Amino acid sequence: MLSRKQGSIRGDPIPLADYGADENLNDTIDIQWVNKSWVRWVFRVCAVLSFVSVSANTPKTFETSVELKYVTFAVDLVVTFVFTAEMIAKMHIRGMWKGEAPYLKDRWCQFDGIMVLCLWVSVILQVFEITEVVDQRSSFSILRAPRPLIFIRVFRVFLKFQLPKTRIKSILQRSSEQIYSVTIFFLFFMSLYAIVGVQFFGELKYHCVVNGTDPDNFTVRDLAIPDSYCSPHPGSGYQCPGNMVCMALTTNRSERGFNGFDEFATSFFTVYEAGSQEGWVFIMYRTIDSLPAWKAFLYFISLIFFLAWLVKNVFIAVIIETFAEIRVQFQLIWGSRGGTADSDTSQVLETEGEKWKLVTVDENKPRGPAPHIFQRILKSTPFHISVLVLVLANSITSALRSCDHSTNNCFDKMDKFYWAELTFTLLFDLEAVFKVWCLGFRGYLKRSLHKFELMLAVGTSLHVVPGLYESSVAYFLAYFQVLRCVRLIKASPMLEDFCWKIFGPFKKLGSLVIFTMCLLIITSSISLQLFCFIPDLDKFDTFPKALMSMFQILTQKGWVEVMHGTMNLSGHFAPLVAIYFTLYHLFVTLIVLSLFVAVILDNLELDEDIKKLKQLKLREQSAEGQQKLPMRIRIFEKFPDQPQMVKMHKVSSEFSTSNVRESFMRHFVDEGNTTDSILPPPDATVFVGDMVAKTGPQVNLLTSSTMSKGGGPGLKKNEVSFIIRESNRQRLMQADSGSVQMYGGLGGGKSLLSTQQQIRMERSRSIRASVRHSHGHTNRGSVKVHKMPTIRENGDVGTMGVGRKTEDFDIKVLQQKKQQAEIKRTQQEEDLRENHPFFDTPLFAVGRESKFRTVCRLIVKAQYNYVSRDPLTGKEIKSKYKQVYKLLGLVSYLDWIMIFITIGSCTSMMFETPFRRVVDTKELQIAEYMFVIAMSIEMSLKILANGLFFTPNAVVSDFGGVLDIFIYAVSLIFLCWLPKDVPAQSSVQMLLLLRCLRPLRIFSLVPHMRNVVYELVRGYKEILLVAILLIVLMFVFAAYGVHLFGGKLARCNDPNILSKAECVGVFFRKIKVTKLRIPDAETNAPSMLVPRVWANPRNFNFDNIGNAMLALFEVLSLEGWLEIRDVIIERVGQAESIFVHIFVFIGCMIGLTLFVGVVIANYSENKGTALLTVDQRRWMDLKGRIKLAQPLHIPPKPDNNCFRALLYDITQHRYFKRVIAFLVLANSSLLAVPWLKELNGPASSEDSEMAIRVLCALSAFFTFLFLLEVLMKMIALTPGGYWQSRRNRLDMFVTLFGVMWVVMHFIPKTHMEEFESFSYTLGFMVVISRFFTITGKHARLKMLMLTVVVSMFKSFFLIMGMFLLMLCYAYVGVILFGCVKYGENLGKHANFETASNAVAVLFRMITGEDWNKIMHDCMVDVPFCTRNPVGNYWQSDCGNFTAALLYFCSFYVIITYIALNLLVAIIMENFSLFYSNEEDALLSYNDIRQFQNTWNLVDTNRKGVIPARRVKFNLRLLKGRLEVDQEKDRLLFKHMCYEIERLHNGGDVTFHDVLSMLSYRSVDIRKSLQLEELLAREELEYMIEEEVAKLTIKNWLEKCLKRMRTKEQSNILTNLRTTNEPVLTVTEYMQNTQVVRAPTMDEGGVASGGRPKKKLDRTPSVGQSTGLQPPGHKFLLPTPGNECTAPAPKEVSMPAIRRRNTGKGPQNTTPATTDKTEAKPGVSKPLPRQPLVDPATVEVRGWWSEQMNYESDSESE
Repeated sequence: MLSRKQGSIRGDPIPLADYGADENLNDTIDIQWVNKSWVRWVFRVCAVLSFVSVSANTPKTFETSVELKYVTFAVDLVVTFVFTAEMIAKMHIRGMWKGEAPYLKDRWCQFDGIMVLCLWVSVILQVFEITEVVDQRSSFSILRAPRPLIFIRVFRVFLKFQLPKTRIKSILQRSSEQIYSVTIFFLFFMSLYAIVGVQFFGELKYHCVVNGTDPDNFTVRDLAIPDSYCSPHPGSGYQCPGNMVCMALTTNRSERGFNGFDEFATSFFTVYEAGSQEGWVFIMYRTIDSLPAWKAFLYFISLIFFLAWLVKNVFIAVIIETFAEIRVQFQLIWGSRGGTADSDTSQVLETEGEKWKLVTVDENKPRGPAPHIFQRILKSTPFHISVLVLVLANSITSALRSCDHSTNNCFDKMDKFYWAELTFTLLFDLEAVFKVWCLGFRGYLKRSLHKFELMLAVGTSLHVVPGLYESSVAYFLAYFQVLRCVRLIKASPMLEDFCWKIFGPFKKLGSLVIFTMCLLIITSSISLQLFCFIPDLDKFDTFPKALMSMFQILTQKGWVEVMHGTMNLSGHFAPLVAIYFTLYHLFVTLIVLSLFVAVILDNLELDEDIKKLKQLKLREQSAEGQQKLPMRIRIFEKFPDQPQMVKMHKVSSEFSTSNVRESFMRHFVDEGNTTDSILPPPDATVFVGDMVAKTGPQVNLLTSSTMSKGGGPGLKKNEVSFIIRESNRQRLMQADSGSVQMYGGLGGGKSLLSTQQQIRMERSRSIRASVRHSHGHTNRGSVKVHKMPTIRENGDVGTMGVGRKTEDFDIKVLQQKKQQAEIKRTQQEEDLRENHPFFDTPLFAVGRESKFRTVCRLIVKAQYNYVSRDPLTGKEIKSKYKQVYKLLGLVSYLDWIMIFITIGSCTSMMFETPFRRVVDTKELQIAEYMFVIAMSIEMSLKILANGLFFTPNAVVSDFGGVLDIFIYAVSLIFLCWLPKDVPAQSSVQMLLLLRCLRPLRIFSLVPHMRNVVYELVRGYKEILLVAILLIVLMFVFAAYGVHLFGGKLARCNDPNILSKAECVGVFFRKIKVTKLRIPDAETNAPSMLVPRVWANPRNFNFDNIGNAMLALFEVLSLEGWLEIRDVIIERVGQAESIFVHIFVFIGCMIGLTLFVGVVIANYSENKGTALLTVDQRRWMDLKGRIKLAQPLHIPPKPDNNCFRALLYDITQHRYFKRVIAFLVLANSSLLAVPWLKELNGPASSEDSEMAIRVLCALSAFFTFLFLLEVLMKMIALTPGGYWQSRRNRLDMFVTLFGVMWVVMHFIPKTHMEEFESFSYTLGFMVVISRFFTITGKHARLKMLMLTVVVSMFKSFFLIMGMFLLMLCYAYVGVILFGCVKYGENLGKHANFETASNAVAVLFRMITGEDWNKIMHDCMVDVPFCTRNPVGNYWQSDCGNFTAALLYFCSFYVIITYIALNLLVAIIMENFSLFYSNEEDALLSYNDIRQFQNTWNLVDTNRKGVIPARRVKFNLRLLKGRLEVDQEKDRLLFKHMCYEIERLHNGGDVTFHDVLSMLSYRSVDIRKSLQLEELLAREELEYMIEEEVAKLTIKNWLEKCLKRMRTKEQSNILTNLRTTNEPVLTVTEYMQNTQVVRAPTMDEGGVASGGRPKKKLDRTPSVGQSTGLQPPGHKFLLPTPGNECTAPAPKEVSMPAIRRRNTGKGPQNTTPATTDKTEAKPGVSKPLPRQPLVDPATVEVRGWWSEQMNYESDSESE
């Protein structure tokens, strides 16, 4: 793209920006040792040594190795001298302040200088530490924190690329603005939830304690076990047991933790933690116990939905949009996406007779010494299949390994697995040798796959060596053996292509991985120096631990634990520590992880040309797919035809003859002569662009016609010459089009409308020229280049075919084929209906046209038909309840009834529990009977109306119908049975589980929810491929984990016992009571006696492949990986923990983002946006923006009232708006502390109560200021004008709400205590409502709020689908796990005892909060529970391992990996809807805003509708990119006015009508519109162009005829006057008659009153003249018989006279119109008759009025 931009500027150099270090400057200077290559490598090595030195410079590291202290000092000293010498040399070469490129003015030199300064500070500090002047653990080590940034010098050389300065600055500016806006929006929501949390919850300090506890001095034994929050108010929250009391304990910040809702700062910090979906559920449980539960559920569920799922995902949209723009600039660096997976072949063009074809040529021809027969074996398919079978067998063998934790070493003996491994190794070694023998060593190494195979062969061969197999090295060499299963990817070409598409362009993904690793390393070293001096902080005492801690934050799991642990030991620096970790977490989670999604989406993106081809291909497939009938209907074709015959009992003449069956007549039609009337006939000439082709009997789509000549020796030469000429022609056209400059792009001066009009005109000329060229030149080798403006809207240069595109012909043929398919399908149905009596007969019994079936059809199909436009006028019908009507017409009335009945039935199922069953509860039985009876009636009506299966509209025609029948059958069987005994794991329990699918009934009833399911199902291929990739990844790591950790993770539960032999007996184990950090929490904690057990960790192990894959699946969800890491470090070693870190990095950064990218790509493809080009996607976004845009409704500035005008200027000034926004923020800051008394504790002091009263008084003062603002705006805009704005209405509502609160709060109250709480609640609700209005006062915040709101509405059915699926899982969970005993995570808050509790647990699982631990609690089995083998399932408290595994894993995959990622796709779609900039050729927000302002001037009634005749005023007032030059673009102006007039037949037009017309006129429709819309728009514009041309010609002809008639009339009058000869002098005439004036002209340029009627008085002639004029100047005076009387003189305007005198054309020189004519005295000459009105004046005025469409009443309006 960069080269094309340079070419478009015709040799002018583009200023480039160099973002790498300029190390080649001044190479010719004598002191040039700095610039030598080996010296630069020395500098990089020194940078690495400096980084290693600073990473090892910690007190804990020096305690381990004392000598390392002096080694690091020596290294730092040497490195400091080296970089100091470099700095001095560069200063000498460049100059310090002055010179061509002075040292202190270069950004990289400044960075190097700062690093040198930090090195000297570090060296001096280490000298003081060695001499013990400064303590080793002093806080001065913070001074070393910037030193790790020197590592940038190692890889900054890779930043050596050059880009256009203006383009890069523009992209960075736009992206920074977007990120800034999204950050502000994110902070707004966080602040909103922070102040709401302060007012909702306040200080949470009530705990259950034993009676008599001192709240200021309590111990851990005074608390409940486990510690529980409580509520002092009965009826809300958790109530303590009888022997305990709910008491507010006095604790400091470090004891109770740093999260809570005490004040705004703490609440803000807590909201961010909850928004990260880490630890939020435990804060919610705390609030549930302390306050009413509805507050907690409402607050936290909405917080997760808006903050974590909507607002944070906008960051992903910003990064992806920005990355899509930067990608174009980096294409030369990253390479193209083209190519095939590890292709070792090429294709050449060869001819075979009269055909051309691409022939594959193998570049890696066998060069080995093997005979030809062996080389053929190597290339054969059986050989490859045999190798893949061996790989599969080897993988299965590896998966069969297992180990018992009772033995530590499982695989160090020569067992059967060793011999199997030895056999497989020998076979694969023979395969490698055979390939080397056949291909040669060099040919073998040319393919990367062969290199991978060779590496595996060497590694596995070393692994099976007996000496190494029994050593510790075998555990690392086993990795080569498990990697063999990766070769199975070659077995599936689809999977191989998908992997190549994702990982093939590895420069992008590899660069991002390297960037992430460097970022992680640098931040780990910085954090190490910031916190290594803190005592007892082991997370940052060495570099490996710091690296693990920062990686833990990167994965977002347990980052709160790292931050809180550091804050607890940081003392007064805790707020700074919180800010540091929060910023790091914000950056890595919202930007770095979003970059991975952006890269994967970019790899999945198709090229523009491929998109267009796929668009046509999909249309062709859709046209062909509608031709065949379903198989269930085509089954009737297998039976012989049996047309129904009628026995006549009357004479044939008594009734008319019936029509003969068409299917019968078609048997006698000659099939050989049948032709399609829609397609072009054979041998017809079809013009496609500039090519003329002869069509045959069949049209091949998406393929060009074969251009063939007669055979001959020059065939190949001629064809290749033609290809070269065509290529040169396209290249020339592309080069010529590069000089065209767009407005706002490369610096043109025309508006957007003018530019697009010029493109349309040029294209029309080119089409006409190409048609003439095709008719005049039959030689196809001739090339004629037409200059055509083909610059894309995004700045790219593209080619455009001359003439009409091939796609136009293709899409018309596709439309015709689609119509043919529909006709053929309908005809097939009619044939079956005529020939088979049982066709379309429900249940083979109900007649087709029976009245009973007709009644059933009417009942089934009865539906509200919402009409949005008047069928007669075409105008849109406005209604306040438009959305309600649309919702009502969504489905039929019968379906609405069933929806409500199903909802009621699902609600009744919410009350079912294992101990409250349907069989024992009458209310639940009634609900069950109602549902079954209603569904029976519904199914009967639908089956009788549409049939069951063998009818066209059968009930069972898709999966939804099958689901309906299945749900009905299950419900009917259950109702008829109503079993009382339900044993566990029986068929009866399975029936109950199948009954839980009832909520899915709503999916089949609501069409939009079915679409959600179809969108998920249609992308199953890509999702399945990603799942297979992740399974392969887990299998590789699981097999290696079995080798590495099998049998090594078992330990005694007594930490003091290290051997299995000593792990016997019992011991006292301490119980963790509370999370409060009280002093005696560890020493004084209660203990219980438990037996010693030697066992694996409770939730995971690697003893076999199944358990290992389950553990890694949990790790893949980022849940439980910290426990696995800690256990591996403790029981195996720290080096082995690299295993889990690598898996988490690959799974988190690549695996999970693959799911996100694939789901987003599938959603875009299903919505039709994935195959859209860049211009087409921008056009779709523009149409969405136009649909959302609304008129401003701002009244104009009053002119007749100075006071109102002053207030108007004040209220509309930007500083006034900023002051109001500041007042809103100041008012909201009053909610920084709780207002409610009960939230501040029981012992609230008088000072705090007085502070709350002061805050309320200040809030009342702010309310009166806002009331003043409302009054000022109402005076300035008038009440009606103020009410027209929705934002003003909201402000007024909030202000009046605040005034009501002020009146209620400050009036005397009789019941003070009862009313005070309600008054405070009302007060802070007013302030919160006021704070929410601030989004409408900022343009970008408003845009982002629209993004979130529109996303929420568009995702409504998706959210409802997720809820229904959660409801099904909740019902199933109640049956399976409703009676399971409590465990570590399954407790009073998280359980499946009721459906509502199950929904809460499932919502917690979606966020990933310890879902795996709940799953393991539900797997509990004997001997840890009690199972009744013969009783019912509710009589046992055991779980079910298989059911829990399927239940939890399937729910987590479906909801978290698939459904939740659809929200990201929806947000991305809507963000691109609002994401626009000035560089786009399409309309931006500024353009739409300018149109809104202009519309506001024309729409005086503020109704959004104006007469069509006023649109021209709106068009004239437009400025900027939408401006229309009335001189140069007169034709465009006429086209737009005519288009508006014909829109509603000259009636009123709306705001969106005009804006939509401008949008079509402002884009290049050939690039932006899809094919169907493009054809419709081109036909419309062609028709408008024709009609305007016809009207123009018609008006011109009318003018000509009018002028001819006037001339003829003038000749007749002249002859009459010549016969009468009555003459008068000018002076006499002026004294006795009126001056002849021009008639009044109407808007069309025609004299008022239609054809002018002239009436002239006839007077006798006078032969003498007075002294005023020469007597010879006389003219004929008309006689009274002539109807040529002129209008009165007062009707003549001066501009008309001025135009008459100065107009072009023949001027009137009679004495009546010009008094300066000289004549000879004494000559009396009769003047010829002249028209009373100058015809040139009439023609000019009439022409101008018609062109500009002025009308008589325009001025009055």
